[in-house]
Amino acid sequence: MKQFFPVLLLAATVPVATFAQTPPATTVSATKGPGRLSGRVLDATTQKPVEYATVALLPATGTVPLLGGTCDADGRFELRDLPTGAFRLQISFVGYGSLVQPVTITAEPQNLGNLTLTASAQNLAGVTVTGERPVVETKPGRLVYNADQDASNAGGTATDILRKTPLVNVDGEGNVQLRGTGNVRILLNNKPSALLAGNLAEALKQIPADQIKAIEVITAPSAKYDGEGSGGVINIVLKKNSLQGTSGSVGASGGNRNQGLNGSLNTKRGKVGLNTKLSGFRNLYPFKSLTERTSYLPGGGTGQLTERTTSRNQGRGGYGQLELTYDPSPLHSFTVSGNGNLYRNSTPQELFNQYQGQPRLDTLYTRDILRQDESRNFDLNAGYTRTFGEQQPRREWSVLAQHTNNRSQGQYRLDQFPTTELYGGPVEYREASRNLARNLETTFQTDYTHPFGEKNTLELGAKHIGRQVRSDYTLDTLLVSRQTDFARSIPRSNRFDYRQNVLAAYGTYNFSLGKKYAFSLGTRLERTGIAGEFQNEAGRFQNDYLNVLPNLSATRTLRKDGQTLRLSYSRRIQRPQIYFLNPYVNQVTPSSVSFGNPRLRPETADLLELGYGTFSEKGSFNGSAFVRRTGNSIEQFSAYNQALARNETTFGNLATVYNYGVNLYGSWKPLKHWDLSSNLSADYTRLYSTVLQGTNSRASLYMNINSSLKLGKTYTVQGYGGFWTGGVQLQTRYSGGVYYGLSAKKLLLAEKADLTLGLNNFLAPGREFRSTTTTPDFVNYGSFYSYQRSFRLSFNYRFGKLEGGQRQRRSIRNDDGKGSGSGGQQGG
Repeated sequence: MKQFFPVLLLAATVPVATFAQTPPATTVSATKGPGRLSGRVLDATTQKPVEYATVALLPATGTVPLLGGTCDADGRFELRDLPTGAFRLQISFVGYGSLVQPVTITAEPQNLGNLTLTASAQNLAGVTVTGERPVVETKPGRLVYNADQDASNAGGTATDILRKTPLVNVDGEGNVQLRGTGNVRILLNNKPSALLAGNLAEALKQIPADQIKAIEVITAPSAKYDGEGSGGVINIVLKKNSLQGTSGSVGASGGNRNQGLNGSLNTKRGKVGLNTKLSGFRNLYPFKSLTERTSYLPGGGTGQLTERTTSRNQGRGGYGQLELTYDPSPLHSFTVSGNGNLYRNSTPQELFNQYQGQPRLDTLYTRDILRQDESRNFDLNAGYTRTFGEQQPRREWSVLAQHTNNRSQGQYRLDQFPTTELYGGPVEYREASRNLARNLETTFQTDYTHPFGEKNTLELGAKHIGRQVRSDYTLDTLLVSRQTDFARSIPRSNRFDYRQNVLAAYGTYNFSLGKKYAFSLGTRLERTGIAGEFQNEAGRFQNDYLNVLPNLSATRTLRKDGQTLRLSYSRRIQRPQIYFLNPYVNQVTPSSVSFGNPRLRPETADLLELGYGTFSEKGSFNGSAFVRRTGNSIEQFSAYNQALARNETTFGNLATVYNYGVNLYGSWKPLKHWDLSSNLSADYTRLYSTVLQGTNSRASLYMNINSSLKLGKTYTVQGYGGFWTGGVQLQTRYSGGVYYGLSAKKLLLAEKADLTLGLNNFLAPGREFRSTTTTPDFVNYGSFYSYQRSFRLSFNYRFGKLEGGQRQRRSIRNDDGKGSGSGGQQGG
């Protein structure tokens, strides 16, 4: 580790030093004159602006630019004080072919209108392959990790990709954090998905990396987004083609951790398009854990607990998607789509338990446990988008609808033996539990964008989300010495119904002052109505609340070569999802039980962020500093039940949380075929609870590096690595870890196929993650050992031919709910 850290630090600082030495793009030795050129650069296929494309004025012969500049975020540029005469105008951007055209400059200003760039492409034996993009792109308001440009992702899962995404951290148990907080909403193609509504850590393992195009990280969303909480939005963009023609792919991967098959078929003929995906997979993630707890008893005594668990987490399932598009004219677009998945997970466990200190409650036993989970999910989407032609290119109206269904069933059975050895004697106790949870969600949304002049726009929208959640749970017990069959435990069986309705409206005005300043002023109004009840008790409750969520940002262009400075403020709301609300008591490990709190209230967060970004032909740099305050924060907390000698964990609106952080990201091309990038994040978190009268705080550091090198036309080698130093919760401090990997890719069959070999975390079988929970009642030391050494071999084959004609389409984003600390939003 001591040797690894300086290498990473050097990689992070190299891009910064590079940009500090890069001269402005407004070059060289041109004589000033009265001429002026302006225009707008668009993507030839999508007709969308090419943000920050490079514009250079060249002499009629020769290649040394006389003057240069950069387009703004709307693709517009203007070159002033130009000499008169005959010249050439060159426009270029990464991933596009350069445009060079002759221009004659006079004393009169000239507007060249729309100029188009075509994505770099080459036809490989009937397959059109789009030109390469950088692995990470810095765009206004977001960072984009182009996963399909990273060879080491082949054969992996969405979890592997997120671990390498800037600003994102995934720990050993699959928990996702963004800039130091787990309060983050993950979307699939800009929409919530029933696939992600259950246990998110498991769901991310179900999405093949070979079907993922990019990961978008949005840290300060505008008022158009739902009140998704303090962390921000992570959007997983799946590969899709809306180009004329037919294309597709098939792939297979095998390894010691996961195996899978996947395929896609995309076709468009005239006004009708069809996109399909299908995948199947298996995975294996063994682990072992240790818990050592000291409980403080009345009278000064202590209770000592030791628990050891060995487990093999085995999963299998499949995912499918079908999308139909219909474009009757250039001004109208319809989309209907559906996707679904089936996932089964089996987790056999062996548990050793020993407790000493309270003779009446002392225990010594082993348990053979089999936990099985199954989830069935589907999404149905429909949308209509209306545009208004070249006369009003930024005017747009859309209507969208979505229905999602998440059905999950979890169950376990256990046999308990009164000895230190499993199966060492007769069974003394048996237990069986079942939890059936269902989450229905229906959304209607409309958005309208109206332009004022060339740069100002007004965005308006309204939305309704209706959620219905049910959790039906039962538990049966069998004490062998007293019973002949299982009997229902009434106190531990119940049914919970929960309904939530959200009405929202927003307005955002985007405008510019001069050529250097751009502003966005927005407000979102959300009303939430909640009602819940228990079947077996008088447990009805209701909670309604109204939230005003302002959003402000100001951007200043520092120089013409793309340097920008952005200051933003936003307030977001975060509602608890079913994982936090479900009162089902999980007693697989009876000494440490957990359950939800159906009476949780939402939390609100205020975020102030200052960001700086720049780029050049050799790379890019993005830096930001932020302060975030979260009030009424939903936090996990534990208490010791002395009567039952067990630790009970649930959630409450317990704390005020302050986060202070700095994020630095840089990419660099030392050579034409060599890419380097690195991300460094540092933050300080302080939690204070008046309810528990406690404070916890910690400084954390996260860093990664990614390097890719092309060897000739058909070989690519890549390496990546990173570390994080751990984090803090209200009562808990947990350790960090290190990850790394190497891969090599070979293009085959006239570059229509590729074969990739990847090795990850290969220097050790696994890694231990530690945590310490401290309360007035007990101190708990835990360790979790995850077997992470893996290898995989992947093969992908592409076919078909594409011809252009892609359109942008609107989609629903439901990103207002807080998921579980383990990424879950499940029903039990």
